[in-house]
Amino acid sequence: MQQNTQRLILMRHAKAEPAGSAADEIRPLALKGRRQATAAAGMLNELEIVPDTIWCSTALRTKQTLELVNGKLDNPAPVEFRSELYIARVRDLLTMIQELDGVSTLLIVGHEPVMSATAAYLASEQSDQGAYYQARIGVPTASFMVLESQLPWAQWDGKAVDLQMLARPEVQ
Repeated sequence: MQQNTQRLILMRHAKAEPAGSAADEIRPLALKGRRQATAAAGMLNELEIVPDTIWCSTALRTKQTLELVNGKLDNPAPVEFRSELYIARVRDLLTMIQELDGVSTLLIVGHEPVMSATAAYLASEQSDQGAYYQARIGVPTASFMVLESQLPWAQWDGKAVDLQMLARPEVQ
């Protein structure tokens, strides 16, 4: 990553127990989700992605995903639990991102469809096309998308950021 590059990692929480097993906000991760989150952390380490800060939804499944991911990162990052991520829309998330200061790499652990919709909205023409098309239709659990730009956070908006990649941990 070049100096002055801003990097955003948008991660969907890992696989949760089925809806109806508990109220939505308190659905825990399934065993497969625990394996996915651990595998995602390994992928972030392999890619040498080191967040300065992590934002996480307050839903139980996102907190559990984060706990497993951040616990396995080579350099764990400080965390902000943000209740607004549970129901955020793309515009809400962009406003939050545009207000960032003093952060070069931000990891957000959140929910679909806003994680993939935000990546698709931000993606420039120089973006990885496979990642872009997957983001347009939604991403599987524990997937993460990496976006980068030389622009300051305040200027991040539609079609202005490079969607570099989409990663999906494969586990049984």
